[in-house]
Amino acid sequence: MLTNLSLRLRIFLFFCLLAIGGLVISSAALWFSYERANDPELINAYIFAEILIAFGLLALIVGVWLLFDDNVAKPIERLSAQLRARAHAGVSTELDLQAARYLGDLAPAAAGLADQLAANAMSTAEAVAAETAHLASEKQRLTALLTEIPVAMLLAGPKHQIVLYDAQAAEVLAQIAHPRLNASLFDYLESTGLTDAYAELSKTGLDVKCTLTSVDGRQTYSARMKPLGDAPGYMLIFDDSTAQMQPEDARPLVYDFDLLDSPADAAFEHRPVSDLTFVVFDTETTGLLPHKDEIVQIGAVRVVKGKIVDGEKIDTLVDPGIPIPAASTKVHRVSDAMVQGAPDIVAAGRSFHQFARDAVIVAHNAPFDMAFLHRHAERMQVEWNHPILDTVLLSAVLFGASETHTLDAVCDRLSITIPENLRHTAMGDAVATAEVLVCMLPMLTARGMVTFGDVISETRKHGRLLEDLN
Repeated sequence: MLTNLSLRLRIFLFFCLLAIGGLVISSAALWFSYERANDPELINAYIFAEILIAFGLLALIVGVWLLFDDNVAKPIERLSAQLRARAHAGVSTELDLQAARYLGDLAPAAAGLADQLAANAMSTAEAVAAETAHLASEKQRLTALLTEIPVAMLLAGPKHQIVLYDAQAAEVLAQIAHPRLNASLFDYLESTGLTDAYAELSKTGLDVKCTLTSVDGRQTYSARMKPLGDAPGYMLIFDDSTAQMQPEDARPLVYDFDLLDSPADAAFEHRPVSDLTFVVFDTETTGLLPHKDEIVQIGAVRVVKGKIVDGEKIDTLVDPGIPIPAASTKVHRVSDAMVQGAPDIVAAGRSFHQFARDAVIVAHNAPFDMAFLHRHAERMQVEWNHPILDTVLLSAVLFGASETHTLDAVCDRLSITIPENLRHTAMGDAVATAEVLVCMLPMLTARGMVTFGDVISETRKHGRLLEDLN
């Protein structure tokens, strides 16, 4: 049972036991002395002596515990977090040896081991980098080639989730909703046409021509469904795509072939965090009161299988319907003139809701940002029932509740730089938070928190942090 408690809590309980033991022993010693004295008049003197001993003993133990906590327990917790960051998140910051000066040779020995492992990893990384550069070059050529092909093409897994899409397919999907890797094609196209075509493809193993209709019924597409050989899933080609893109506008291929081997459906709490899709977002607002202030900007990016997906983002201004105070504009640099003609919170909220469909929503101090969205949920005609993850709480789990958990502090701890011109912009902070999440995911797994349920169970232990923050 005690192994589930943090090191600092276990040490605190040890000192509590020491205090209780000291009080029991001193009380017992005074009682036996009183009994042997056999003088009832001395009872008040013995009680007074016990009170003095109790206060003195408790003061001594509390003082020693505070010193031990500051100079031993906290440095051990901090050193452990720094080592995990270096081992699992690729962070290269120097270990804080000064803070761990009372740990003897532990910190220098840990630093030496970390440097040696880093040197070995560097030599391996150099060899990998050369091959990666070659693969990147090949991918760039393939991207340019596919961009020139005048059809839209995407790959889907056996459960009809998007595994790859090219520039033209992105344009087709964008006519219906934001293109999203690992999203279900049923979010874009009416399901019957897809399932009927896939059933015929699975039966014959041959190409299938099909007519597909968008979920809103406004558009119809002539398409071909092709098998992927031995791989599960299929290729979908839109023969009559009218998407026209200039070379300078071409988007790179967006793909993750691991999605072809999709695991069995399971509740979020039982799924590995490394397999989840996250939508990381941030908002800028007219003020700090969610019950009366309004959103002026939303920024969001998607993280699939532990990687930020390039090109899948929302970066939109929002017309708050009320004047933006000058003090708020000074922070996020969004003015009344800039939001003129921008979508209101209903339109922007619906768009973000669709973008975050079937994903875990992540934010730094999520209750603050989500409060604005929940307030307008009825007007948006949506339900914000997504699983939520908060990087403030993840920081507390990984680095200890006593550390500072502002976005700047966490980024500094993980060697993440937020460009000065992007700080306090919705997109800049969303990208930084996404980079924080990507670094934290392997650290959580290394701590034994493999499933989403494991992570949520640990973050709940630090819920008071958010209450104090808000």
